[in-house]
Amino acid sequence: MILYLHGFNSSPRSAKAQYFKRYLEERGRGSEFVCPHLPHRPNLAVAAAEAEMERLGQEKITLVGSSLGGFYATWLAEKHALRAVLVNPAVEPHLDLRPYLGPQRPFHGGQSYELTEQHLREWQALFLAQVHPERYLLLVETEDEVLDYRAAVRKYRGAEQIVVQGGDHSLASFPEHVPLILKFAGMA
Repeated sequence: MILYLHGFNSSPRSAKAQYFKRYLEERGRGSEFVCPHLPHRPNLAVAAAEAEMERLGQEKITLVGSSLGGFYATWLAEKHALRAVLVNPAVEPHLDLRPYLGPQRPFHGGQSYELTEQHLREWQALFLAQVHPERYLLLVETEDEVLDYRAAVRKYRGAEQIVVQGGDHSLASFPEHVPLILKFAGMA
């Protein structure tokens, strides 16, 4: 089972989530993919993911987190001893998202909201300085215009890492990595 966690101001309608869902559906495995809508508040986002994990039975789950979803996937993987695939993950959103404080409009519609210091405090409370690298597959592209890929490479040192030259924050090469993700999840 894949539990896909979307990124900041994104949704289950993101291009990667939709591609992954279609990929599995075309192979008769659509029921093995879940991508819940994550609320903008960090504590509520984690609670929503954990509720989905409980519903699914967490022993069968591999997390796939994109950007901020990668940050959440890290926290959940460490708390629940799960495997996670991190796609251009946010490493320190409590620092990196500070410049975005203020009004936010989600990319795929939905209600606007205010990004506040409370968000930053909640992300800081979820920050883990160290991880178990054997739990992770890291996928990054060097031309990510939003996050410095090198921060993720450092944080997940010892994990299986795919560093693609070029690309962007959307991980333009994502479709070619889906078979590897499924292999890592034990679904290939």
